[in-house]
Amino acid sequence: MAFSNISIKLVRTIPAGSPTLKDFKVEAVDTPSESSLKPNEVLIRSLYFSCDPYFRGRLSGTKDSYVTSFIPGNPLEGRGIGIVEASTSPKFSKGDMITSAAFKWENYFISSDAQLTNIPSNTGISPGNHLGVLGMPSFTAYVGLVHLCKAQAGETILVSAASGAVGQMVVQLAKTRGLRVIGAAGSDDKVEFVKSLGADVVFNYKTCGNLGDTVKKAAPQGIDIYFDNVGGELLDVALSSMRFFGRIAACGMISQYNATPETAYHIKNLGNVVTKKVTIYGYIVSDYFAKPVYKDFIDEVSARFKKGDIQYKLDEVVGIENAPQALLDLFEGKNFGKRVVKVGGVI
Repeated sequence: MAFSNISIKLVRTIPAGSPTLKDFKVEAVDTPSESSLKPNEVLIRSLYFSCDPYFRGRLSGTKDSYVTSFIPGNPLEGRGIGIVEASTSPKFSKGDMITSAAFKWENYFISSDAQLTNIPSNTGISPGNHLGVLGMPSFTAYVGLVHLCKAQAGETILVSAASGAVGQMVVQLAKTRGLRVIGAAGSDDKVEFVKSLGADVVFNYKTCGNLGDTVKKAAPQGIDIYFDNVGGELLDVALSSMRFFGRIAACGMISQYNATPETAYHIKNLGNVVTKKVTIYGYIVSDYFAKPVYKDFIDEVSARFKKGDIQYKLDEVVGIENAPQALLDLFEGKNFGKRVVKVGGVI
C-alpha cells in the first residue's frame, strides 16, 4: 500500500500541566483500501477535524471522565466531516458527506456505519460550518442558554470567551431573545468582533484592570445569567455579581484545564449560590443530541444563518500536519472563533 496517509497520534498521557508538540506524533501510515472493508463499514476521506476544549481531558489518561481518554500510540479522534470513498453499508454510498464524533485524525480511515450520520447535500451550508454554526459548540450554546437557563427578554447575561466557538453563538441567541449582553474576550480584535455580533458591552479581560470592577460597571444592577466557558477568576467575579435567582450555564472551564494543584484558581464567592439562590447547570452537550431540543436548535439556527441573522466565525488551520499545534493553540486562547483543521480539498 502507498504511504499517502498521515495519522496524528498521542505519544504519552499528560495528567496535568500544558501539553507540547513533543506529546504528539505525525506519522505516515498505510492508506486503507476498499478491499479491506468488512460488512457495514465505510472508507472515509477526512475533510475537517474539530478542535475542542474537552480534548484536554482526553489527553490526561483519566479513567473517570464522561468521555474516554486517548490511548498513547493510537490516533486522536473527535468530531469531523468527511466524504465516503467506499462502502459495504446499505446506509451510505460513495460520495456521501458524513459526520461523526469518532473521526480518526487521519486523511483516510475505516469506520463502522453505526458511528456515522449523513449530512444532507441540500442544506446550503458549507462542510466546515457543520462543525461550526450547526456543530457541537453552537448546540452547547443553545442548550445552556435556551433549554437550561431559559433566557428571558430584559435580563442581563455575561458571556465569557464571547468570541469563541460557543460564546459567539450565545451572544447572538441572547440578542435575538432581547437580553442585554456583556461579553468578555481576550484581545482587542476579538472585542471588536463581539461588538459586531450585537453585544451591548464588551471588555478585554486581559487589559481591563480589575475584573470585578469592570463587571460591576458593565452590570451595575447585577447579572441574571452567566455563561461560563472559562472558570477561574471570571467565574468568581460572576458569582459576586449574580442577582437573586440567577442562573449559570457551566459548559467549560478552559482556564483551568492545564492547571496544576499549585496553579489552580480557588473560588471564593461560592457562598453566593446560597444567599442569592443561584442555580448552576453543569452539563455535557452529548446528553442532548437525542432530545427534542436538538431539532429545535437545527431548525432555528439553520434558518437564521441562511437569512443572515446569525454570523459564525470559523478559525481554519490548513493541513493535517498542523493539527497538533492547532489543538495546543486552543488551550492558550490563540484561536479566533471555532477552531477546525481543514484536512484536504472540500467539494
